[in-house]
Amino acid sequence: MNSYIQTHQFLIQKNIKPSVQRTAVMEFLLNNRIHATVDEIYVALSPDMPTLSKTTVYNTLDLLVKKGAVQMLSIDEKNARYDADTSNHGHFFCQSCGKVSDIFNLNPALFEIPYHPNFKIKTVEISYTGICKECKEN
Repeated sequence: MNSYIQTHQFLIQKNIKPSVQRTAVMEFLLNNRIHATVDEIYVALSPDMPTLSKTTVYNTLDLLVKKGAVQMLSIDEKNARYDADTSNHGHFFCQSCGKVSDIFNLNPALFEIPYHPNFKIKTVEISYTGICKECKEN
């Protein structure tokens, strides 16, 4: 089955009405696990979709986040980043090159949502910042 059809079906499963733009954005995130920014998504898709606007990308990502199809990362002070992997995992942000990497070998207890009488906690985001191996060696 081709990737576009799989992405289309994935959106339907998430109760998202598929459109050409929504399917393209989701397919990009699924096929490019780079924790993309809005600009990176727009630059990648706009040559094949001349009518695509950054506003459409923003609105699509907002919908995908609200429906739980992707997660928004606030690890980068300059840009929101988007991850199609919504499983429990952490992220590492290199302060030198700006690359974001997944960290999967974290204790599952870190992702348990704690009870607090003054708050209704909905999500847990675990992130680390520092210098990646490649930048450290250069």
